[in-house]
Amino acid sequence: MSIRPVKQTLSAQKTMEGAGVELYRAFGFKDPHMADPFLLFDDFRNDSPDKYMAGFPWHPHRGIETITYVLAGTVDHGDSLGNTGSLGAGDVQWMTAGSGIMHQEMPKGDAKGQMHGFQLWANLPSSLKMTAPRYQDIGATEIPEVIDDDGTVVRVVCGSFWGKSGPVDGIAADPVYLDVSIPPNKRKTLPVDTYASAFAYIFAGSGTFASASKPFGVLTEKEIDGEEIFLRDQTGNRTLVLFDTGDEVTVQAGEEGVRFLLVSGKPIREPVAWHGPIVMNTRDELIQAVRELQAGSFIK
Repeated sequence: MSIRPVKQTLSAQKTMEGAGVELYRAFGFKDPHMADPFLLFDDFRNDSPDKYMAGFPWHPHRGIETITYVLAGTVDHGDSLGNTGSLGAGDVQWMTAGSGIMHQEMPKGDAKGQMHGFQLWANLPSSLKMTAPRYQDIGATEIPEVIDDDGTVVRVVCGSFWGKSGPVDGIAADPVYLDVSIPPNKRKTLPVDTYASAFAYIFAGSGTFASASKPFGVLTEKEIDGEEIFLRDQTGNRTLVLFDTGDEVTVQAGEEGVRFLLVSGKPIREPVAWHGPIVMNTRDELIQAVRELQAGSFIK
């Protein structure tokens, strides 16, 4: 077994999307190969309805899959195929845009006005860019939960982990999407496919991920003269941790425990031509998609 060293940590940056939704973006719209096959990851979390109620009105997607995971509040959605629904706390939606879809997502807070969720974009390989669109709406009760002897809790949204398989299936990147909670001061080692790209996103508590060279430290852009810096504070709320190769991830939870998403998937390693919500392989394909959008022939 080999520990995956941490190659980079990033703090999610505040940005605006949709019709004026304030959210935090961990990655996206810069290097499309940074977390291949994943393109973008947003954390939409707020206690002020005026910062999320405008939502994400009708907009197109082609060539990707979007994964929405709600922790608090609800997200009402509809699409050009006539599908409608509402995602509540603990629910997941995996949307394969494929050849093209128009949809909208409108968040609403819970009784306290709180809204919290994540959206991840996964690229589609060239062979599936123009596949038929489809939805997988998964209720919270359908997502298996594994509790280890030390109190570690893992919700398995997609893929297989500790003998449980998530309900989302038929996804091109063969991903594993886990919601991991580790109790205070506990150390945990989690298996990861050696050949998959992998990242963790911490959204509660704090923890330190192990390095291959020194236990429980990581190297970051703040490395100075080869000296390793320990990231007790930086691996806290809204921190993205990108891993190098290996077949396991080890984390030491802090005083309050740590909760994070652990996501991995098979790299596509294809050219990426990206314009907003449309992701193709060539510039010509992008131009064609925009022309179809303007001509009203985008939906197949």
